[in-house]
Amino acid sequence: MRPLIGITGRQLKYGEVNGCPALLADAGLDIVLTDYVDAVLASGGLPIHLPMSVDPAEFVGRIDGLVLTGGTDVDPAEYGAEPDASLESIDPNRDAFELAMARIAIETALPTVGICRGNQVLNVAAGGTLIQDEPEHARYDSPPDVAVHPVTLEVGSIAAEAYGTQREVNSFHHQIIDELGTGIRVVGRAGDGHIEAIEFNGKPIVGIQWHPEMYRQQDPIFDWLVTTASI
Repeated sequence: MRPLIGITGRQLKYGEVNGCPALLADAGLDIVLTDYVDAVLASGGLPIHLPMSVDPAEFVGRIDGLVLTGGTDVDPAEYGAEPDASLESIDPNRDAFELAMARIAIETALPTVGICRGNQVLNVAAGGTLIQDEPEHARYDSPPDVAVHPVTLEVGSIAAEAYGTQREVNSFHHQIIDELGTGIRVVGRAGDGHIEAIEFNGKPIVGIQWHPEMYRQQDPIFDWLVTTASI
């Protein structure tokens, strides 16, 4: 039986989608990007979207693995900081849901991959902080499947076992990890020294700052997640 991999998403109003009937403009949508779904499927997992209207505790013991996905900025209030002028859109409901899911994953050692925002959520959930703006990392001028800089990964880490010690990656973020949360170690850095990958000591939890799902091919970190969730 394939392991059930929960994937976090986001909420929108139907009116934000092209072709929405005016009558339904205020209807809510709970959505997940299919790139994550396809990546889990390609690695042999059974993906399931985790709606934000559900108490995160309800998922304990019902999913075998977790993907914390990319998206909007984490509210600086979640790590005790004031917002600066670079802050982009925030989603307090999503912050609350994903931080709760991340803390459950940490507490229960649920196999987890945090991607981009998800990497940052893992750190904040463990008491860490973020740098609110590092604009040279926001490479929105490149297609999603084009690598723009290398990452060096620590020998013996989960990430290095998946990718090797050097990986060329894309870069679609303007916030990055600053102070580490409890129980976290850095296992990957960009050439400028900024943190690109983290892991939790003794737990099957990995955070990466790039977007592997955007390469539209079977990816080693999803292979690791599905394999680990199967145990």
